[in-house]
Amino acid sequence: MTGPTEPNRSTIDGPGSAGPGLPTRGQAVVVDDADDEPSAPAFGFDVVNDEKAGVYEARAGGAKVAGGLTYQVAGENRLVLLATSVFPEFRNRGIATELIRRVLDDVRVQGKTVTLTCPVVRTFIERNPAYADLVDPEHPGAGKGAHRS
Repeated sequence: MTGPTEPNRSTIDGPGSAGPGLPTRGQAVVVDDADDEPSAPAFGFDVVNDEKAGVYEARAGGAKVAGGLTYQVAGENRLVLLATSVFPEFRNRGIATELIRRVLDDVRVQGKTVTLTCPVVRTFIERNPAYADLVDPEHPGAGKGAHRS
């Protein structure tokens, strides 16, 4: 059951979706970026948490947004990680991987847990099990190949 702060099927399977729990073409590219070793060395960027917009932004050079990880606040101690995106001109530089790592590190410092709807973050955690303890056991989100109804 979904509440006002829980993503619902339309949130996960919006326009351009490949189906329930499956990444869109753009998400698949970002999954590839997060899966593979970066083909070019990652460049320095800052991560800024825009709490009003519900997005952690990767900012190159302090101002230009290179990508982001959107989220919803679910109660006091949980974030629902919705989607990771990296603008095309910044892909293949390890930004998705480093952004996700920094977001999860921030979640850990805050003592919060996460619910996963983003396939990129799910893939990252599967490949980096040291972050698996951050997934909320009562609200883990969509698992690999899971379908919501």
